Amino acid sequence: MSERTEDIAVTLFGELFMADQLARNRVSKALPRGMELSHFTVLNHLARVQEERTPAQLARAFHVTRGAMTNTLAKLEWAGHVHIRPDWDDARQKFVAISPSGRAARDAAVQSVAPLIADVVTALGADRVRAVLPVLRELRIRLEAED
Repeated sequence: MSERTEDIAVTLFGELFMADQLARNRVSKALPRGMELSHFTVLNHLARVQEERTPAQLARAFHVTRGAMTNTLAKLEWAGHVHIRPDWDDARQKFVAISPSGRAARDAAVQSVAPLIADVVTALGADRVRAVLPVLRELRIRLEAED
């Protein structure tokens, strides 16, 4: 790898890390009181897939430990936002589904976050954002493949 390529790589990842941190902070502040970013992302994922998932599947999807996912799911279950049931065929496994309360909480979070995200896209320009999405998607796919 040439020195120039390494410089570009370091700059790219520096920008990604900083943008990620700033975006997470901004979105976290906009979420409804009591909702954490991890809660929102899990609820959003379950609302999108519209199917039950195991805690292990969710942990893999979010690249977190099973323990971290178990902690998040326990808080969501306590709040009534997810239903966790045993696998009737394999008692060692559980399934997680979003509840009506969880869907409502997710929808409220989307309503509070959407204007903030839309403002960023508007400020940057929708065409410019649309143009960079394939590169970011390919970067994510490559990183996931190496994981």
